[in-house]
Amino acid sequence: CTRLNSITVLHSAPATAHFIAAFAIVFSVLFEWTTYNKNITLAEAKRIQGADIMYGISAVIVLIFGFMRLLYFEKGSEFYFSSPFYKIKLYTFLVVGILSIYPTIKFIKWRKETKLDVAPAVKEDEYHIIKWILRFEVIGLLIILLAASLMAKGIGN
Repeated sequence: CTRLNSITVLHSAPATAHFIAAFAIVFSVLFEWTTYNKNITLAEAKRIQGADIMYGISAVIVLIFGFMRLLYFEKGSEFYFSSPFYKIKLYTFLVVGILSIYPTIKFIKWRKETKLDVAPAVKEDEYHIIKWILRFEVIGLLIILLAASLMAKGIGN
């Protein structure tokens, strides 16, 4: 039986923060995707706004701790930069982040209505655009999870 020492805990903290934030992103996007609808209620709109805030904060945490792991912990930058799956993971994360801008702007614009305790009106074309974006974000997150798993195993290096 081995005991944890403070060095082991210190080195695992960035990975733990990175994983928790990554799973918070997955939860947030899945929540937005399954909750968003044409006839959204006030409660659903407020929950989506909260999930979107969690998504943004979690994305920042993923980036900060991901780059800390890349530069200071784990396997070192050479391992990551030589992995094609790291590049797939990073570029897909960027695409998902860019895709999320439009829904985030719309959810922020809902604040005028939700602060007045009124459900936002969702236009038909806006609904379809955001629903498709959320679908693509979910697909992107699945690609990221697969790439992360393959990268961690050293496949492609």
